[in-house]
Amino acid sequence: MRTRLLPLLIVLMAAVLLALGIPLAVSVAAGQQQKVVVDRIDDTARFAALAQYVDTAATIDRNPGDERLETLSHELASYYEVYGIRAGVFYRTDTPMAHAPAGFFLPRTGEVRAAFEEALLSRRSHDPQQVWPWQRDRLVVASPVIRDGDVVAVVVTDSPTGEMRSRILRGWLVIGAGLVAAMLLAVGAALRLTGWVLKPVRVLDATTHDIATGRLKSRVAAAGGPPELQRLAKSFNEMADHVEDVLEQQRAFVADASHQLRNPLAALLLRIELLKFELPEGNTEIASVQAEGKRLAQVLDDLLDLALAEHAEADMETTDIGALAAERVAAWAPTAEAKGVRLVGDCPPTTGWADPVTLSSALDAVIDNAVKFTPAGEHVEVAVAAGGDTVTVVVTDNGPGLTDEELTRVGDRFWRSGRHQNVKGSGLGLSITRALLAAGGGSISYGHHEPHGLVVTVTVPRHAPQPASTQDAAPA
Repeated sequence: MRTRLLPLLIVLMAAVLLALGIPLAVSVAAGQQQKVVVDRIDDTARFAALAQYVDTAATIDRNPGDERLETLSHELASYYEVYGIRAGVFYRTDTPMAHAPAGFFLPRTGEVRAAFEEALLSRRSHDPQQVWPWQRDRLVVASPVIRDGDVVAVVVTDSPTGEMRSRILRGWLVIGAGLVAAMLLAVGAALRLTGWVLKPVRVLDATTHDIATGRLKSRVAAAGGPPELQRLAKSFNEMADHVEDVLEQQRAFVADASHQLRNPLAALLLRIELLKFELPEGNTEIASVQAEGKRLAQVLDDLLDLALAEHAEADMETTDIGALAAERVAAWAPTAEAKGVRLVGDCPPTTGWADPVTLSSALDAVIDNAVKFTPAGEHVEVAVAAGGDTVTVVVTDNGPGLTDEELTRVGDRFWRSGRHQNVKGSGLGLSITRALLAAGGGSISYGHHEPHGLVVTVTVPRHAPQPASTQDAAPA
């Protein structure tokens, strides 16, 4: 969940920072340029004041003794030498009154010409377009020289922008560093925030998985987080307590009912046995009553076993599944041989994480079921294999098998195929097997065996589960 939530938060934070950073960068560039433009306006105003008192049409070439003209020319030359800014005072006819350097003249087109012609209209040239670090290496400012209300000349400055662009770039780098630092800080805050919000969700998810796999004692531990999630965890624990109480009452009822009915049923069977001696020999009705009574006794025993299996706590340990399966094959071999069924096993040494007692009981139920439904002359195979994180015990028979619809119901309590109603059993054996395996983190599944028969796969973990603290530390 964190991998889905974090990108959303990061994108939103990046958008906010860019929305703040881009206008700030534009403002820094505009501020630097405005500072330069104001400085150039002051310079052109000072030069215009000096040129105002120079005789009309006087030039430094034709009037070398004009003190005011020499002062203006000297100021322009010093200005160029110190700042590297080209400057000149030009008459309306484009003739220079004074200029520096000597090669600076008005071009016929371009930005300098546009600023000059605008100043001829008795107003300072407009602010130049914004200079960016990657473009425009000159900045032109022009101011009119006014005498007796008329524009007699124009002061033009043509400034290099390298230093200004460097200052803009440095400002942008500072802004960029600030944005990167703010983004890192925001990502760190988002990590802490998502961790704080999602930790209770991870704990709740792990606890739900534990309960779903049969560990009904699991509860959501206090993990902080928002008040809403804390209330959810509390409500979940209350719900789990209630569900466990209901299940415990059901199990207790089944166990108590099974136990309490056994004694009256045993007494009833004894009286039927005594009654048998009072009836004529070969009475079919009394034999049928005895058979049904024994069947009912078997059902009660299976119900009690089922209640105990669902309530039992598995004693998990590292177990040699191959050796255990081989032992069960050897134990059932005489029963299979008596029925004319050959029971074979392929059980190489393979370790897994299981309760040996419960797994043995589960394998007994599965092998018993396979031998029971396999006709004489056929064989039942038990194979152990390891793959990935699980160990499987596959029991394959060559009996009549089950249809697709029957496979969806096999393992349900008291369910038996309509074709097998005359076969001895209560319909609880595979339900007990499933309960035993679930208590130890295992499972059971069913499938077809070609050309006929059933494949039952018992699966147990290969290794012990990780501690809860390690699971909680995993990202969501």
